[in-house]
This record gives sequence, structure tokens and C-alpha cells, in this order.
Amino acid sequence: MTTNFIKLTEPSSSILEVLNRWDNDPTLIPLTRPNPNQAELDRRENMSLADLTKRMEDHHIYLIYHNDQLIGEMNYIVDPPYLFKKEPGTAWIGITIGEAIGRGQGIGYAAIQYIEEQIKKQGLHRVELGVFEFNQQAQKLYQKLGYKEIGRVEKFTYWQGQMWTDIRMEKFI
Repeated sequence: MTTNFIKLTEPSSSILEVLNRWDNDPTLIPLTRPNPNQAELDRRENMSLADLTKRMEDHHIYLIYHNDQLIGEMNYIVDPPYLFKKEPGTAWIGITIGEAIGRGQGIGYAAIQYIEEQIKKQGLHRVELGVFEFNQQAQKLYQKLGYKEIGRVEKFTYWQGQMWTDIRMEKFI
């Protein structure tokens, strides 16, 4: 069993189809995007190839393959406006293991280590991320990888009838 990480350089309709499926998966939406209310949680839309190409202008996107099957994606952006600590030269990371067969196997752990190496190669030394307070599995993963809590954004996302906090974490690499 092999896991590979490949930088997305040429978006295709087949990759876009998978990304759109994950972006609209009701089990993933609460974990991958902030939702201010139920209507936003219920919203579905598809990204176009032009949208993905535009996103690639400022996001470094890596596809996660396990046994030659696309099972997830991870990305980083440098110095986005939503950083908790506005320290120049900070990479904000995100990861989605979109296929259930890829979860609970250590793939997320390996993926984060890989993206940290790519960030280091770009000459950056600080990583920041946000994780919703109800996503305890992800919190444990980030803590295991050495991320430390630096703050909280209260009432950040809606899920299961209530608002939840976004826990902001950082790591120096």
C-alpha cells in the first residue's frame, strides 16, 4: 500500500469532479468550511475549471493518492487575511481526506508532514490552521504533530443546531 502526494499543476475535469463531490458531501461540509447558519450548511455549488485555475494562483494544492486512488487534497496559502496572528511569512493549511477508506490509517498524519516540508522548501517557518471545536479527531492529530493552540474564534461555525468555536493552532517548522 502506497500513499503519494502530487502537486496539482494541470486541473482536469476528472479531478474537478472529485473535488466538487467532496465539497458537496454533507458529512464533510461541517468539517471543511465555516457555516454561519443552517442555510449555508445546506448550500451546494460546484466549482468550475476556471474557478479551480484561479484558486491555484494563490493556493498550493496537493492531491493525496492511496494505492493510485485519489482520496484527498491538502493545500496552503501564504499570509491570508484570516490569520489569527498576522505574522508575515505564515502558511495557512487545510486538508480533506474525502474518501472514507483513507481515514484512520495515518494518511492525514503523513500528508501534514509532507505539506510542512513543502512549506519549509518555500522558506516559510510558521504554519497556522483552524479546527472546529467539535472535530476532536483532527485536534488530536494536530497536537500529535506539534501544533499548539494560540486562540479561539467564538461562534464561528454552525452545526447540529448550534454555533461552535474555531480553535486556531500554530507550529514553527
